[in-house]
Amino acid sequence: MKYVLGLDLGTSSIKTVLFDQNGKEVAQRSVEYPVYQPHNGWSEQDPEDWYQAGVTTIRYCLDISEVAGEDVVAIGIAGQMMGAVLLDSKGQPLRRAILWNDARTSEAAESVRKIIGDETMMRINCNPVRPGLTAAKIQWVKENEPDIWAKTAHILLPKDYLRYRLTGEYATEVSDASAMQLLDVHNRCWSPELLAAMEIKESQLGKMYESTDVTGQLTKEVAGLLGMTEKTIVVGGAGDNAAGAVGTGVVAQGRAMTTIGTSGTVFAYCDEPMMDKKARVYTFCMAVPGAWHFMGSVNSAGNSLKWYRNTFYPSDKEYEQINKDVVKSAPGANNLIYMPYLTGEQSPHFDLRCRAGFVGLSATHTICDITRAVMEGITYAMRDVLEAIRESGVHPDVMRLCGGGSKSPFWRQLCADIYNLPVVLPDMNSANSTALGGAILAMVGAGMYDTVEEACDKIIKMRDESFTPDPATREVYDKTYAAFDKLYPQLKDNFAEILDI
Repeated sequence: MKYVLGLDLGTSSIKTVLFDQNGKEVAQRSVEYPVYQPHNGWSEQDPEDWYQAGVTTIRYCLDISEVAGEDVVAIGIAGQMMGAVLLDSKGQPLRRAILWNDARTSEAAESVRKIIGDETMMRINCNPVRPGLTAAKIQWVKENEPDIWAKTAHILLPKDYLRYRLTGEYATEVSDASAMQLLDVHNRCWSPELLAAMEIKESQLGKMYESTDVTGQLTKEVAGLLGMTEKTIVVGGAGDNAAGAVGTGVVAQGRAMTTIGTSGTVFAYCDEPMMDKKARVYTFCMAVPGAWHFMGSVNSAGNSLKWYRNTFYPSDKEYEQINKDVVKSAPGANNLIYMPYLTGEQSPHFDLRCRAGFVGLSATHTICDITRAVMEGITYAMRDVLEAIRESGVHPDVMRLCGGGSKSPFWRQLCADIYNLPVVLPDMNSANSTALGGAILAMVGAGMYDTVEEACDKIIKMRDESFTPDPATREVYDKTYAAFDKLYPQLKDNFAEILDI
């Protein structure tokens, strides 16, 4: 039996899962690491923490499973997107990595917009300049830490730093690199025009691969440390959302996925690089050769519920009481709306200065109403993304659900009702879909399957249970969503004004 490892390098932890060649989970382990916030709105991590956590989890999976190291033939890494890891000529980090949810780059994004312009960026990258994407982070370092920029020999994304430590190779792949705003998304290669405008050398960036391509093999040192072999290959892998899509079988037209984790993401497959003319969602390369996808993220999805739990249900570590209380309130939460913008927002507003709030709060509201409003508000924000995808010409037939939020039966039905779409779940641990996606890419790279589509068809099965929209409930949610949709435009200037007090 051959085995592969799927690594999911998340924002709060790395999860490593060992799979056999049939996609069956054999062992798994997660290790957390800190996020540093030295200033308000900053979000950073130490790349060394990722590597040490990766080593720990891989060794645990091999030890607990008693699988021989030489039987692990391939590794696929999925990872948090949009970060910036700057290395010197010796491959040493010059500073902590700037993460996807870092909010310092609004002014730097405006600099990038002046340098390149949204029209040019849309033409080449399929997306306008955005403060959350990697180019703005690079520009921030240029403007604020010129000494560090002068020493920068390599720019990697988070998962690609882990690849570098495992293989010694500076490499990346198209799905993750799409969010750097340096990629020609149509042609799936670095853009000479964008690099020249940003004064970045192609040699500073990782070599470009497709997600299933072999990018390197374990170094002798790492193989010895892990109890594995230098023959073990590491494939391109994918950004976390693209890998999650593979891990839930979103590899064909008509399929879409919602991931509810720290952030919430709505993802839809398309077979050409289509664009949202209103620039509300991203167009990125899919982790399937010759395919693309729409993607939009809500910054504080699970993070909103986690904040709410920590503040009002501090002992409810497994969300058991929250799931009991939420059903005690009726759909619409007694006319209470929650806006889930704790850390600003990505799709569709792309406004790092907006903030969360409850609208309609009165003395009649109970903690059950407030709890329901939080979960509904998160889902309304994800519907914002879905509506932008629909208006751009892609109409999913069904929504596949994964991530930690998919564990809640209430949330599954809530998504079906608010989206007005059937919701289904993979017939496996949906919380591990991202790691499975990385593993499937590794299987294809190792020749176990000819294509990603073939691997998904054979490995991924959906549960018999599905969640269909309830007509009466959907009518309530349609009306409440319409009210939710009007709030951000009305409050946009107020958010900025409040932050400037």
